[in-house]
Amino acid sequence: MARIGVVTFPGSLDDVDAQRAVRLAGGDPVALWHGTHDLLGVDAVVLPGGFSYGDHLRAGAIAAHSPLMREVVQAAHEGLPVLGICNGFQVLCEAHLLPGALTRNAGLHFVCRDQRLTVENTGTAWTSGFEPGSEIVVPVKNGEGCYVADAATLDALEGDGRVVFRYAGGNPNGSSRDIAGITDPTGRIVGLMPHPEHAVEDLTGPSTDGLGLFTSVLQSMLAAA
Repeated sequence: MARIGVVTFPGSLDDVDAQRAVRLAGGDPVALWHGTHDLLGVDAVVLPGGFSYGDHLRAGAIAAHSPLMREVVQAAHEGLPVLGICNGFQVLCEAHLLPGALTRNAGLHFVCRDQRLTVENTGTAWTSGFEPGSEIVVPVKNGEGCYVADAATLDALEGDGRVVFRYAGGNPNGSSRDIAGITDPTGRIVGLMPHPEHAVEDLTGPSTDGLGLFTSVLQSMLAAA
């Protein structure tokens, strides 16, 4: 059974939810602590949502320099699949594993709602189980979820097909070009602002669409074995 690590930082809120999503997808969730240097031999890593270090300096800025992130960055460069959700996306950008930055929402209000997304790229480790152009519904909840980058970076993301998710039915935070999630050039590192781990069960989510990210990475591992 594939072992997927979920990192807990001070201020993480959704680490247990991410572990549950991994379990429901058929994986073995492994709790990882930010203050160690041990990835415990996991096959993939999830950086969960929350408010690591209280969003001091900038959201994700301190967490990006935590001891375990040094190991995550090195392992990511060596091919380890990594998913950053909300605050985890912010951490990935601060750690320079993904380009751009997440800034205060347009209107300066915290946004919490169910959100439609279009799946733009199904060639990543985390989206291979989706159909190209499919639409999913997952919750979004952020105050600093506005994705920004310079025009050249945005053009490169678009031209290389590295926009993974795009907001549909209204942009909740003012993100450039309605971008909700992106990937690195390898397709193994993905960051998104919405919360797929909150859309894995009919009882608690607006859908079970989010489960597809976690089953996708497990299927990708099987295909690569």
